[in-house]
Amino acid sequence: MLIGYARTSTIDQVAGLDAQIRDLRAAGVEELFQEQVSSVAEDRPELARMLAFIRRGDILVVTKLDRLARSVADLMSLLNHLTAKGADLRIMNLGVDTSTPTGKLMLTVLAGVGQFEREIMLERQREGIAKAQAEGKYQGRKASIDRAEVARLAAEGLGDSEIGRRLGASRVSVWRIRQELSGAGH
Repeated sequence: MLIGYARTSTIDQVAGLDAQIRDLRAAGVEELFQEQVSSVAEDRPELARMLAFIRRGDILVVTKLDRLARSVADLMSLLNHLTAKGADLRIMNLGVDTSTPTGKLMLTVLAGVGQFEREIMLERQREGIAKAQAEGKYQGRKASIDRAEVARLAAEGLGDSEIGRRLGASRVSVWRIRQELSGAGH
């Protein structure tokens, strides 16, 4: 059975999700799992459901590698899970199919190159930020969480996870703000 997985990072990316669904259906996907959640989110519930659903002989189909894995380590973990279940992976835009030895090799090489490119990009970004800071031009990004609201909810006795849920932020972001507000972050 061909099983599809489609993901976009935000609910605003409806067109991107629709395009993935269209392409997966055109490829013959019979069972489709879809979600709109960042790849770095702790929970990707539909991915977990798909991994529990997939069986021996099934092929997981994704339109692009970045819709599935967030890093080489994540990709390898997902591949190991699929292999243990007797399933394979097909990435449409790369023409890679892990049901063949060549496909497995190509995927590993491509994932390594992708990770390398990301690390180079992040290094350049850090260098650019450091230069802008030194020139007094870097302001950082706007705060995405209302610090006063974090303080108010914390005073009500809510934990970081619950505050994050209510404000649409991660638990770690809330924790950092609370540390700064208490003076512990300095």
